[in-house]
Order: sequence, then C-alpha cells, then structure tokens
Amino acid sequence: MDGENRIKRNNQKDVIIIGAGVTGCAIARELSRYELNICVIEKESDICEGTSKANSGIVHGGFDAKPGTLKARLNVKGNAMMEELSKKLDFPFRRNGSMVICQSADEVPVLEKLLQRGLTNGVKNMRILSRTEALELEPNLADSVYAALLVPSGGIVCPFGLNIALAENAAANGVEFRLETEVLEIEKLSDAGYLVHTDKGDLQTRFLINAAGVYADAFHNMVSEKKIHITPRRGDYLLLDRTAGGHVHHTIFQLPTEYGKGVLVTPTVHGNLMVGPTAIDIEDKEATATTAEGLAQVMEKCGKSVKDVPLKQVITSFAGLRAHEDGGEFLIGEVEDAKGFIDVAGIESPGLSSAPAIGQYVREILERMTELKEKRSFIETRKGIVRFAECSKEMQQELIRQNPSYGQIICRCETITEGEILDAIHRPLGATTLDGVKRRTRAGMGRCQAGFCTPKVMDILARELGLELKDIRKNGRRGG
Repeated sequence: MDGENRIKRNNQKDVIIIGAGVTGCAIARELSRYELNICVIEKESDICEGTSKANSGIVHGGFDAKPGTLKARLNVKGNAMMEELSKKLDFPFRRNGSMVICQSADEVPVLEKLLQRGLTNGVKNMRILSRTEALELEPNLADSVYAALLVPSGGIVCPFGLNIALAENAAANGVEFRLETEVLEIEKLSDAGYLVHTDKGDLQTRFLINAAGVYADAFHNMVSEKKIHITPRRGDYLLLDRTAGGHVHHTIFQLPTEYGKGVLVTPTVHGNLMVGPTAIDIEDKEATATTAEGLAQVMEKCGKSVKDVPLKQVITSFAGLRAHEDGGEFLIGEVEDAKGFIDVAGIESPGLSSAPAIGQYVREILERMTELKEKRSFIETRKGIVRFAECSKEMQQELIRQNPSYGQIICRCETITEGEILDAIHRPLGATTLDGVKRRTRAGMGRCQAGFCTPKVMDILARELGLELKDIRKNGRRGG
C-alpha cells in the first residue's frame, strides 16, 4: 500500500501505545528506560480520562485473585512496588491495611479460603480476627459483623496522582503523547509492523500495544481472527467530606462475589471517606452517569459492613467503567495471529494495583521480540506539585516570596493557590481543562465541589493558554 511509503519520519515509531490510562502510562514509563521511539495515543483531551480517574483508589493485597492467574501474580508484585514508586514519583500512597468482613459463623470458611488463597499468592501477615479483635481496630464495624480477615499489605493511592506521575515521568524520558487523537483503524503492513490510522493522520510502528480499556476489544478485533469481548461494568460511588474521613481507618470489604469485591468503605489518601461501587454490566462504553438505583444500592449495602456511615456528608457521586473480559482474566501478551501486536486487555480490578507490574511484564514480552538497549540518561524520579497547605509556615512564606501567586488562594475548600494551578498548567502534559486542573491540584474537589473556584480557575486557564473564556472546557475534546 502507498501508505507504507508516505509516512513522515516523525510519524514512524518503534512502539505505539493506545490509551493513556494508568496501564498505558505504566507501560510507557517502563519502556522509556530504553532507546525506543515511543508514542502514546489518547482520544481524550488529557491523560487519566477513563477508568483510571473513577475507581476506588485501592491497592489490593492480592488475596482474592485465583492462584496461578496473571491477576494474582501482578497484583502482589504491583502492591510490593507501590511504596518505593510513590517516593520516586512523588504521588500519595498509604498502606492503611484492609479487612474483609463476614456476617456469621457459616461464612468464616469463606474467610479461611481467602486466607489460604492469599498465602498461596504470596501475601504476608494475614490473619482472621474475631469480632472483638476486629472492633479494637475498627469500632464502627456494623453490629452484624462476626469476624474479619486482616490484610496489612492493603493500601490506598490517589489514582489520578499515580497516572499523572507515570505519564509525566514517561514524557520527561522522551515519550511522545498525542492527545485528542482517535485511532480509527489499524492495518497490518505487508512485511512487519502496523499502520495506525487516526483522525489526525497516519502513524507507522514496529510494535503496537493495546491498552485501550473498555475499547481494547475493538482494536484487538481489527487485527485478529480470534475475537475477544469486553463488557463495561459500571461502578457507582459516593464521596464524603473530609469531616467523615476518620470513620474507618482500614479499607473495609464485604465478601467478594463473581462481580467483584462488593461495596467497600474506605478512607482516601486525601482524608475523605468513599463508599461503593456497584457492579452493573452495561453495553454503552461511554455511560458513566450515576443512577438513583445504583446510589441507593451503595447506601444500603455499605451499612452491612460499617454502621452510622455519615451519608449526609456526601459531597459528590460518580461512576466508572471496568473493562471486564469474558474470561475474567487479564489478557496480556502478543496476539497469536498478529505479530508485534501486544494486548493489555481486560484490565479490571486489581488493575490499578497491578499497573507498575504490568509495565514490567509488557517490557519482558517486548524483550523477547526485539533487543532493548538501556538509556544512560533515564530519569528515574519526578517531583509533583508543591502542596501549599501541607507546607510549614516557613516554607509557605518562602514560596510566596519567590512567587507571589502562592499567596493567592483560589480554592478555599482545599486551600489551593494560584501558584499550584500555574504549575499544573505549565508542567509536562499540563492541564488544559477544569478537570485537568482538579485532578492535578484538587481545586474543586472540596465540600463546595468547585462552586466557588470555577470562575477563577477558568480565568487562569484562559490567561495562561491564550484562550477565550468561552473556549475553556470542563473536560473533553476541543470543539466536542
């Protein structure tokens, strides 16, 4: 085809990754260690616009996945990597531990099965607690709780903080990100590699990595005779104000079902309380609106594990879509009848926990396909946005002295300054929308949910990006 000969040099890549969620960015960051020309293609206006921005933020211990599966192996490995990674890339993570509760003596064997499964998977220091022992750790457990499995290795993370940190570090190491670019078609080339047709032109690549979340089946099915199917599984959540954040300290799970780990109650790394999700299979891969029925289900079920959840302190609700592949397992590997095409599909829970390990696993796959030469110049660390509210008084004064914009509070609920918003806009892969600023700084995430700060943030975005106010978006593609 003529297309093989007309691709400009800057559109010829060694590796293209479809999807800038946490999995795609973890892969990009890992591969950026090597002398590779890498491009990440994302149809949305920002990284972290899909499943990665709307989930529980839980770093699972690894007790639930069936032994011997990729889910089990990569969950445990990713969990072990998270603490060091959070220090190197400067994103919030806390190992708060998790508890799985049961309601009767008849259900204790299920806890014992989870304990044995976790031990087989390599999870350490788990034990079953009596009701009395569990209450010593969590006094607000429901009156019906009979016993609990304690998993000290469980943790909580800022999901968009992790995603953004991985992406920024990948970009600092030379990875190109093409945002607002939609893949329309994938064409196998006659000799090797792929021609990727997008709405912004064509790109050619030796290797193509499919990390497209709920759309991963569509791209797989463009190149393979052996089809896969992904069902979007919607999860509704409620987020409560920081005043409710201390209601529990561990992440409290109910017994898992075939649809997932059930409705949980957990603190967040930012001090809020979160409850959810539901697990509702749908067809529409863009249907992220909550429903009254789903939120009612969350409110009713959370009381079975934790009593007196202060639901009057709910400040927002949201929904996310999990990419459930029919086989219920992560599909990661080179597609048998599509040489050089690597699937990273079906990445539902514990996908967030597994992301760093998935990055390494994909690198190992690529190493078997081509020689990888390490960079001497790889930048292993990244510094996040300074959190003015968390600085000492002396540090705050010094920040204001150096840059007076740190003396202007824009978001009162979260004490976010203009200096932080400017940093969010001008750093690598900077924010261009209200939601982009929110995910990077938390401006608009407090009790008033952006009721106060939206006009000021819009003014700053317009000024810094050289746009008219009417062109500032909450999210989504420009002109979309």
